[in-house]
Amino acid sequence: MASRLYAWARWMVRRRRWVIATWILLLAVVGGLGATLNGKASTQFTIPGVEAQEAQDLLKEKFPPAAGGVVRIVVAAPEGRTVTDPEQRKALDGVLREAATVEGVIDVTRPTEVGAVSSDRTIAYADVRFQDEAPEVTEEAKEELATAVEPLRDAGMQVELGGSAMLPQTEAGGPAELVGVVIAFVVLAVTLGSVVAAGLPLLTALLGVAVGVLGTMFVSGFVEMTGTATVLALMIGLAVGIDYALFVISRHREQLADPDTDWEESVARATATAGSAVVFAGATVVIALAALAITGIPFLTIMGLAGAVTVLIAVLVAISLLPAVLGVFGERMRPRHPRRKSKRANRTPGSWGLAWVRGVTRTPAVVLVAGVLGLLALALPAKDLRLGLPSYASQPESSTQHKSFDLLTEGFGPGFNATLITVVDTEGIPQNERQGTVTQLRGALVADKNVAAVSPPVAGPSGGVVVMAVMPKSSPDAEATTDLVHRMRDKAPEIADAGGILYVTGQTAMAIDVADKLGDALPLFIGVIVLLALVLLAIAFRSALVPLKAALGFLLSVGASLGASVWVFQEGHLNGLLDVAAVGPVTSFLPILLTGVLFGLAMDYEVFLVSRMREHYEHGKDPAEAIARGVSSSARVIVAAALIMVAVFGGFVFNEDPIVKAIGFSLAFGVFIDAFVVRMTLVPAAMALLGRRAWSMPRWLDRLLPDVDIEGARLPAPAGRAADPKAEEEAPRREPAARV
Repeated sequence: MASRLYAWARWMVRRRRWVIATWILLLAVVGGLGATLNGKASTQFTIPGVEAQEAQDLLKEKFPPAAGGVVRIVVAAPEGRTVTDPEQRKALDGVLREAATVEGVIDVTRPTEVGAVSSDRTIAYADVRFQDEAPEVTEEAKEELATAVEPLRDAGMQVELGGSAMLPQTEAGGPAELVGVVIAFVVLAVTLGSVVAAGLPLLTALLGVAVGVLGTMFVSGFVEMTGTATVLALMIGLAVGIDYALFVISRHREQLADPDTDWEESVARATATAGSAVVFAGATVVIALAALAITGIPFLTIMGLAGAVTVLIAVLVAISLLPAVLGVFGERMRPRHPRRKSKRANRTPGSWGLAWVRGVTRTPAVVLVAGVLGLLALALPAKDLRLGLPSYASQPESSTQHKSFDLLTEGFGPGFNATLITVVDTEGIPQNERQGTVTQLRGALVADKNVAAVSPPVAGPSGGVVVMAVMPKSSPDAEATTDLVHRMRDKAPEIADAGGILYVTGQTAMAIDVADKLGDALPLFIGVIVLLALVLLAIAFRSALVPLKAALGFLLSVGASLGASVWVFQEGHLNGLLDVAAVGPVTSFLPILLTGVLFGLAMDYEVFLVSRMREHYEHGKDPAEAIARGVSSSARVIVAAALIMVAVFGGFVFNEDPIVKAIGFSLAFGVFIDAFVVRMTLVPAAMALLGRRAWSMPRWLDRLLPDVDIEGARLPAPAGRAADPKAEEEAPRREPAARV
C-alpha cells in the first residue's frame, strides 16, 4: 500500500493545479445539486414491521383521519381567570375557526365539547388534525397556525403548540459548534508550530465536509432520511477530516526538519506512511458505519451510510487534495529552524511523550490493572441503561414544545403526554360480537393499575377498525409506561381468539418499539464490530495478540462512554452545566451509533500509535525501545488529534436538539477516554508486558493474510542515502508474505 501511495502522491503533486481544480469543480457541482434538489428531512424515527408502525399503516388504510398529524394548541388562562370565561372562550372560538381554514386541516376539536379542559378550568387544549401524516405536514401550515393563535396572546392567555406534527427539525452549524472549530485551529497551530500549516487541515477538512454534507442533502431528495443523518455526517466528517490531514502534515514537517530532505520527496513519503495509516484507519470507520445496515433499521442504515461516505471523502481528500495543496506551498512548509545532524540524531528523542511512556512501562501491570478497574467503574451506570426516544420534555425549556408538555402535565397529569392508542381490527370478529369484545377490552384496560382514563371506542368509516385512547398515570419516559404497553399487548391473544387483531400505537409506543428493536440488534452489532477489529488489525500488524488487546480496549471505551451517558442523561447529573432540559432514557439508537463510530475512531489511534511501534520494531529495535520510540514520536500528534475530536464533538453538546446533544457528549467523552486512557496508557503497558510476543502470529495465519505494509518498510531509500550503513542495518526484518 505504501509503495502505491508513494507513486500516487508524486503524481498528485506534479499535477496539483488540475487536482485542486477538480475538487473545486466537484464542490460546485455537488453544492448545486444539494442546494436545489434536496428533500425534506424527517423528524420521526420509525421502523417498518414493529407493532406501532403496523398500526399506523392500518389506520392510514382503513381510518385515514386517525392517522393524520396533529398540532395541539394548549392554552392557559390569565391569573385569576378561566378558559371558559366569556371573553377567553370567545377568543378561543375565533382562533379555532381560523385554524380550520389552514390548508390540509380536516378537523379541529373544541375543548368544551370533548372534555379537554382541566378540572380547575385554567388549562385547555384543542387538536388541529391534518390529512397528511405528521412528517408530511408542511412548515408553511405550522407557521400559519402559529400566526392564527396570536389573538389568544393578545387576550392575555399563554399559548403553546405541541402534538405529533410539531417535532422540531434537527439543525447544526450554530455558534457552539464553531467554538469547537476555533479550538481545533488553536490546537493545530500549537502542534504544527505554524499558522499556515494549521490552516491547511481546516481548509481541506471543510471542503471535504462540504462535499459530503451537500451530497447527503442531494440524496435526501430521493431517500427519506432524518435530520440527524446530516448532522452526524457533519460531526464525523469534520473531526476525521482535520485529524487525517494533521497526521499527514505533521509527518511531512517532521521530515522537512532535516535540511537535506527534498520537499516533493517528503510529500510523497508522508502520504505513503501516514497516508497508509489514514487509508487503513479510514476504511475501518467506513466499514463500521456501513455495518449499521446489518441492524435492518432503515433510518439507522441511512445515517450510517451518510457518515461513511463523508469519512470516505475525508480519506480521499487526505491522499489527493492535501498532497496537491502541499505541493503548492512547497518549501514554505519547512520548519523555520531545521534539525541539524549530530551524533545524537539516532537516539530516542527526548520529549514529554518519552517521559510518559517510560513512566507507564516502568510498572505496566499496576498501570494496566488500575486503568481497567477505573474504566469498569465508569461503565458501572450502564447496567441500568434504558433506551427510548426524547419526548417534548427533553426539548429546550424555552421551546413551545417543552412549555406545552409542562402545561398539559400540570392540567391533566403526567400520563397525558404519554397517551397510547389502542387499535382493534375487528373485521375477523362476527358482527354481533364486535361491540361486546371491544367493551370487554375497554373494561380490562380501565382496570389496569397504571391507567388513568380510557376514551370511548370510535369506529372507522367502514366499521372494521375501532380506536381507543388510553391515558397512563405515568409519564412517557417512565418505566411504568413501558410496562403498561407490554401488559396491553398481552391482551392480544384474547382478541385473536375472538377473531380480531389488537395493536398498541402512538408516539410513546413507537418510541418503546424502536428501543426494543435496537436493543435486540445491539449484541449482534457489537459482535460483528469486534470480529472486524480482530481481522483488520491482524492484517495491519501481523499479530494475533495486538488485535485482541485493541478489541478489549475498545469495549472498555464503549462501556465507559455509555456509563457516562447514563449518568448524565438518564440519572440527571450535570444537567445544569450541559443544559439538559429533563432526564429520561438514553436515545435508543445511541449505543449502536456510539459503538460503530467509536470503533472506527479508536482504530484510528490504534493504527497510528501501534504502526509507529511496528515501524521501529521492523527496523531493528528491541520491543521496549520500539514502544518508547513509537509513543514518543506519535504522542504529540495523537494527543492533538484527540483534543481536536473532543473539541469538535464537544461543540455539539450545546446544540439544542437532545439527540444531537447526547451524541456529541458520548462521542467526545468516548474519544477522550479511548485516546488518553486506553491508547496512550493501557496500550503501552500491555505491549510492555507482551514484549516480543506482541508481534507473533501463527505461520499458517501469516501466510493467509495479505501484507499491506502501512509502515512503509519497502519504500525506496531517500536519494543520496542508499549507501548509508545505518540504513542497511535497519532493513526490514522479514520478507512479506503477500503484497497489496
